[in-house]
Amino acid sequence: MQRAKGLPSYRLHKASGQARAIVNGRHYYLGLYGSPESHDRFAELIAECVQQAPPPQASAVMPSSRPCPTVNELILAYWEFAKAYYTRDGEPTMELTGLKYALQPLRRIFGNSPANEFGPKKLKDVRQHMISVQDLARTEINKRIGRIKRAFKWAVAEELVLPSVYQGLQAVAGLQFGRTKARETDVVRPVADKDVDAILPYVSPQIRALIQVQRLAGMRPGEAVIMRPCDVDRTEEVWTYEPSTHKNRWRGHRRLIPLGPKAQAILLPFLDRDPNGFVFSPKEAHAWQTEQRAAASGRRRKTKIFPSELRARQRRKELKKKRIRRRPLRDRYDVDSYRRAVEYGVKRARKAGHEVMNWHPNQLRHAKATELRKRHGLEAAQVVLGHARVNTTEFYAEKNAALAREIARHSG
Repeated sequence: MQRAKGLPSYRLHKASGQARAIVNGRHYYLGLYGSPESHDRFAELIAECVQQAPPPQASAVMPSSRPCPTVNELILAYWEFAKAYYTRDGEPTMELTGLKYALQPLRRIFGNSPANEFGPKKLKDVRQHMISVQDLARTEINKRIGRIKRAFKWAVAEELVLPSVYQGLQAVAGLQFGRTKARETDVVRPVADKDVDAILPYVSPQIRALIQVQRLAGMRPGEAVIMRPCDVDRTEEVWTYEPSTHKNRWRGHRRLIPLGPKAQAILLPFLDRDPNGFVFSPKEAHAWQTEQRAAASGRRRKTKIFPSELRARQRRKELKKKRIRRRPLRDRYDVDSYRRAVEYGVKRARKAGHEVMNWHPNQLRHAKATELRKRHGLEAAQVVLGHARVNTTEFYAEKNAALAREIARHSG
């Protein structure tokens, strides 16, 4: 059947995989391309164009004379707020990065739509894009959808959109395990001590000490990398480390991490520095690695070094000093650089012939939680890990399988 002249066409938006139609210069995204829902919405749009009716608008009016913004305008306003809100000690937090990735598909698919027309079905379309196009894990999708809802909640508080918009989005429940096509991530398991010990000879002394202290204290990776001498109280037999910032600081909680004799012995060589400097320094690790490479090169040398070669080496050193690093070495590690250092150690250990499983620093915390629960009970694990609730600790501490086997041996 031939379509009347001037009516919109059903098109594919390749970047998002959505169907769209353009009416009077405005883009309408209809849902996943080829789906029955998208065709139904397209049919409704055609009917409205035939009747020469204006595009669908929100049933209620704005409580003020302020015009309704588009989704793009809402995102821009919220981003300006978030840049000032999600900061810590003058630096943007990881939440700002997560917010950026959450808002990207919303901007691409519905950026030109009026914010008052963004309802539960459109939010589900954004979620479906995260599943089918971005291939994100279920838990990550739920986090990103929650951030989108938070943006609209802020917009309601600023009277940019109608309260009914946020109320409608609240009706969209999170994806449930086993009831969605979104992929699942593996459960974080405690790392075995043999896998930790295997990589210690293949990392710098700074990373080695960082791994050992985190394993002994059960702290989070983010708490371990920001340790400073001034944050460690050494007046008592058991030292106490209070991080300058931590996960629940914004709730008013204090985080006190006890450090026993083993952790003290590892930390002591790294505490003879500026009290406000960081204990584990990438610059010191880089200097150590340079010395190791130079020593290894000297051991491999079998022939005499001629003067011309010495002059060439000197020229190379001078040129190297003039180079500007794209990423200057920082004063401390962050969570990502710490994780990469561990991955590098795993690769080197495997190259040396060791059988090592892949692991990341957060598994050290799980390993400590499991050990504490096995030896001292769940409440002890809760206290050491700094959890406000016991059920949070249960996610970290693996249940004692040996105890279950012992019970089964006598009663099963």
